[in-house]
Amino acid sequence: MMKLRLHWALVTTIAALFLMMTAAGTALAADTIKLGVAGPHSGDLASYGIPTTKAAELVVKDINAKGGVLGKQVELVVEDDVCKPEVATNTATKLVGDGVHAVLGHICSGATKAALGIYKDAKVVVMSPSATNPGLTQSGDYPNFFRTIASDDAQARLEVDFALDTLKLKKIAVLHDKGDYGKGLAEFAKGFLEEDPRAEVVLYEGITPGAVDYSAVVQKIKRTNAEAVIFGGYHPEAAKIVTQMRKKKMDTIFISDDGVKDDTFIKVAKQYAEGVYATGPKDVSSNPMTIQAKKDHQAAYGEDPGAFFDNAYAATLALLNAIEQSGGTEYDAMVSTLRTKDVETTLGAIRFDERGDAIGVGFAMYQVKDGQYVEVK
Repeated sequence: MMKLRLHWALVTTIAALFLMMTAAGTALAADTIKLGVAGPHSGDLASYGIPTTKAAELVVKDINAKGGVLGKQVELVVEDDVCKPEVATNTATKLVGDGVHAVLGHICSGATKAALGIYKDAKVVVMSPSATNPGLTQSGDYPNFFRTIASDDAQARLEVDFALDTLKLKKIAVLHDKGDYGKGLAEFAKGFLEEDPRAEVVLYEGITPGAVDYSAVVQKIKRTNAEAVIFGGYHPEAAKIVTQMRKKKMDTIFISDDGVKDDTFIKVAKQYAEGVYATGPKDVSSNPMTIQAKKDHQAAYGEDPGAFFDNAYAATLALLNAIEQSGGTEYDAMVSTLRTKDVETTLGAIRFDERGDAIGVGFAMYQVKDGQYVEVK
């Protein structure tokens, strides 16, 4: 009986060691490198998520044609979160369950924040091309999170400086959509304005996303005699507000963010979009890799890339390079590689600071002229 017990203990120990070794080596033993792609692929904000998926498709197609990563083909696992936090948690759970080795996404800050804890517990590296809420990196809560776009404090700083220094405005109304992204940006803008003796915040208010009519807040703006509105939020609400302002013959300047710097805003607001300002990622159109990526997009999809395409292309390259340079998908090794080794991308050569922000990436100001966004020099 003693020998039988010892024998069984030995078998159990060997089995446990085998399972541990299998778990540790699962990523490298897998047939493919699985890259999750999470974002809105349906609904009002699909124009933000679909370009990221297309960027990932183009990068992966090119890398797979060259032999893949560590000799393995890259497989995309795409999930739609509709930019809603309550959906994003399910999306993250599904991607983790599918065994993804890294995630490109999410797109909206609220959805990203909702999902990050799930990825953190699973030790999955996540990189967003567009989630700009400062707390995602500055809080220190998510060491697994990286992004290829600057944060909202930098974006709000640019908007306020542009309004005060370039346009010489004083009376500013600040609006937001009550979300993690829009409200966070608006709070920074309000704070910067209140610190400057030249400026007066004449209105600070949140609106309800998805409302049919914003005439009440438009009337408030009119009563304050605001010279400009700084809006934190996305293009569906911005298009309605701008349209209603212009129909009331209000020439109040409208300044917004990368949530509005999207061709869909122009298509919806039509002629009322003219003159609107919005911050967005710096123009990288002269980068040779960016030029080629745009050509590839045209050839594959018959149209120019959409919002955050360059940032998503760069993020895909950075994630797959981290796996290649790390010799596998082990979490700590990938994080170290992202923070210490440069990778050439559509944004130029980038790596990431200790918080997860891409070094050297920033924003520029754009204005709608003749139906398209043009960088303000």
